[in-house]
Amino acid sequence: MIWWQVLIVVVVSYFSGNISFSRMIANSKKQDITKLGSGNPGMTNVLRNYGFKFGLMNLALDMLKSLVPALVSYYVFGESYVMLYIAGVSAIFGHMFPVVYKFKGGKGVSSTIGMFMAANPIATLIMILIGAVVWLIFEYGAVVSFLAMSCLTIIEGLRARASLPELDSKIVCLLLFAVFLFTWYAHRKNIERLLLGKENKASIIKKTNKKLKTKKIKE
Repeated sequence: MIWWQVLIVVVVSYFSGNISFSRMIANSKKQDITKLGSGNPGMTNVLRNYGFKFGLMNLALDMLKSLVPALVSYYVFGESYVMLYIAGVSAIFGHMFPVVYKFKGGKGVSSTIGMFMAANPIATLIMILIGAVVWLIFEYGAVVSFLAMSCLTIIEGLRARASLPELDSKIVCLLLFAVFLFTWYAHRKNIERLLLGKENKASIIKKTNKKLKTKKIKE
């Protein structure tokens, strides 16, 4: 692993994260996602404004922004978990701080899930299922984000300590901590609103029912 190879991975992955699918979805409807709802160019705001189908589409596409460069880097560099996480974290930071959008990006949850999916698909799928149940019960996307990020960070940190060489383990744990810290920081306003009881809800069921009712009326 040479420094210029790492640099290429960081740059390519970062600009992969700069792709804003939430903006593209809103633009297709001649709207600006940053002027709707919470103003956040991310999956939850897309769900609130355009319903379950577009929210799910946004989730999948944002996951791919980090999953693809992470997997490519993992295999190109001889199944290296260090390179997987370097690529994944770079894509996440590209999503959160995109230079093409003046560093005004999303909160990084979907892209972080994509990175974890590349590293540990079974644990990530289990957390997605648990998160979906929690979301259905509480209707707070932020709560699901906190739960998923915390659990997956701990799981992957412990796995790195148990299975990787000491130096690789320290690098992976440092990268995990950086993502954990920045995603929680990105949700600071959500935390404040949750504590004050003012957090906006995003009900999957209500949004889906609303779309179905609208479709029936049109028919």
